[in-house]
Amino acid sequence: MKNAFAIVTLSALVSACAVVPQEQAAPAPDAAAPAPAPAPAPASAKAVPPGEKLPNIELTSDLFYKLTKAELDFKRGQWQSAYVSMMVLAQQTRDPRLARRASEMALSAKQGNEALSAIRLWRELAPESDEAAQYFLGFAVLGDDLSEAEQLFAQRLQAAPAMGRPLLMFQMQQFLLRAKDKAGAFGLMERVLKPYLNTQEAHLVLAQGANAAGLAERARAEARQALELKPDSELAVLTMAQMLQDLDGAQQLFAGFLQKHPAAREVRSAYARLLVEQKQYDKAREQFQILLKDQPDNPGTLYALGIMSLQGQDAKAAEDYFKRYIAVLESQPDPERDPNKALMLLAQIAEEKGDLDGALAWLDKIATDDPRATLSARLKRVHIVARKGDLDGARAQLKEITATDTAEQVQIVQAEGQLLRDAGRAVEAFKTLQDGVLRFPNSPDLMYDYALAAEKLGKVEAMETALRKVIESVPDNHHAYNALGYSLADRNVRLDEAFELIDKALKMAPGDPYIMDSMGWVLFRMGKLKEAEQSLRQAYALRGDAEIAVHLGEVLWAQGDKAGAARMWREARAKDPKNDALRSTLARLNASI
Repeated sequence: MKNAFAIVTLSALVSACAVVPQEQAAPAPDAAAPAPAPAPAPASAKAVPPGEKLPNIELTSDLFYKLTKAELDFKRGQWQSAYVSMMVLAQQTRDPRLARRASEMALSAKQGNEALSAIRLWRELAPESDEAAQYFLGFAVLGDDLSEAEQLFAQRLQAAPAMGRPLLMFQMQQFLLRAKDKAGAFGLMERVLKPYLNTQEAHLVLAQGANAAGLAERARAEARQALELKPDSELAVLTMAQMLQDLDGAQQLFAGFLQKHPAAREVRSAYARLLVEQKQYDKAREQFQILLKDQPDNPGTLYALGIMSLQGQDAKAAEDYFKRYIAVLESQPDPERDPNKALMLLAQIAEEKGDLDGALAWLDKIATDDPRATLSARLKRVHIVARKGDLDGARAQLKEITATDTAEQVQIVQAEGQLLRDAGRAVEAFKTLQDGVLRFPNSPDLMYDYALAAEKLGKVEAMETALRKVIESVPDNHHAYNALGYSLADRNVRLDEAFELIDKALKMAPGDPYIMDSMGWVLFRMGKLKEAEQSLRQAYALRGDAEIAVHLGEVLWAQGDKAGAARMWREARAKDPKNDALRSTLARLNASI
C-alpha cells in the first residue's frame, strides 16, 4: 500500500501506556499545605487519533521490556517475532495504537495477510476510527469478497452529513478502482449509491465505475445524467468527454460548453490539451492565451505557451514565456514545478541564436539537486564550450564528469563523439564511438551514433551492420530505419528497399520532418519529382532546416525552376553558411546563388 503509515516510535508507544495507576494516586493534600500543581497530561494524549479511545494502562517494567524487545527485533529484521509480540500486547492492553504498529510492521515486510489481521484488530479496538476504516477498505477491495467493503461503504455514506457525502463517494470510487473484479465493484457501487441517485456525484462515480467495468454505453448514460442534473458543471462535462472516447466528439463538447460558460477554466485547459493531442497547435495556443489572460502568472499556462511557441518556430515568444515562467517560480516557489526543463530550453534558444554566453548563463541556474538535470546541463555546457572554439577545454570538462551508471557512461561517450564530429575530426569521432561500442555493446543509442560516424568516413558496410543491429534490438526505432533508408537513397542504390525503410519509419513517426525529408529524397531519386517536392515542402514547413532546404532546392532545379532552387539555397546558406550538403550540391550542379 502507498505510504502505509507514519512510523510510531518506541517513545510514542511508551508514552501511550504511561498512565499513573489509580492505586498510586497522591494522597489528599493537607489543608494547611499549598495545593499541588495539576499533573501533566501524557505526551500522547495530545496526538490521539480521532475516534480512538485509549485504555487506562499501567506501564509496568514487563510491558516496557516487551515493547522495547519488539522494536529492537523489528529493527534487526526479525519482523515475525516483533509482529506477534505487538499483536499479543494489543490484544492484552486493548490499545489500538499497538495494533496499528503491528500493521505497520507487516506492511513494511510486505505481508498482506498479517497486515489485514492487524488492521482488523485495530478496527475492533477503535471502531470509530476513520483512519482504521480507510486502511481496512484499502485491503478489503483487493480480495475476492467485496461484501465487507460494501457494508462499510454504505455505513459511512449513511452516517455522513449530506455535505460530506460527495467526498466519500469519490473516495469509494478511488478505492474500487483497485478491485480485481471490476464488474463486482460496479455492482457494489450501484447498490450503495441507490439512495443518492438524486445527486450529481452519484452519477459521476457510477460513470467511472461503468467505464472501468467496460460498460461504455452505461458510462455515457451516467455521465449524461450527471450533466443534466448540473448543466454548468465542469466536472460533469469533463467526465462526459472522457466517456465519449472520441476526440472529435470531445472537442465539439468542450467548444459548445465554453461558448455558454467562457469562464470554465478546467474545461478550457482540457480543451487546449486536446487540441495539442490533435496537433491543432494554433488553436491550442489561442486557448492557452485566453487562460493566461485570466491568470497572467499561472506557471502551467506559461510553460505550455512556451512549448507551443517552439512548436510554431516562434523562438522569441517561447523565450519570453519561459523567462516569465522562471520568474514566477523564483517569486513563488512550487515544489510541483521543475524549472530545470525550462532553463535547458532557454539555453537551447540562446545557443540557436548564437548567444553562447547567454546559454551558459541559463545553464548556471540549473539546480544541482537533480542528478539527471545536472548531467544534461554539464553535457550541454561542454557542447557550448566546444562551439566557442575550445575543444580541448570541452573534452577536459567531459572527463571531469563522474558517471553514476552505465547509461550515463554511454551519454558521455556519445557527447565526446559529437564534439569530435562537429569539429570535423571524423576519424577521431569514429574511433571514440567504436571503442564505446566495444565497451557497451548493448546500447542501441551508442550503436546508432557509431553507424553515423562510420557513414561519414564512407564505411558503408560497418554503417549498415550497425543500423541493422539497432533495428534488431529495438524494432520500433524509427531513427534507425530512417538513417538506413536515407543512406541508401543518398547513394542512389537499392531504392525500393530505401523507400520501404523510410516508409516504415514515417508510419512510426508521421509528423517527423526529418523523415519527411528522407521520403522526399528517395522519391527524388526514384524520379517522382512532384511527390518529392510535396514531401519536402511539408518537411520544410514543419522544420526550416538548412539541409531540407538544400534538398528542396535540388528537386526544384531538376524540374527547371532555377529561380526557386536558388531561393531555397540562399535560405539554406543564411541558416548555415558552412553546410556541407549545400557546398557539395552547388559544386555538383555547377550552380551559383
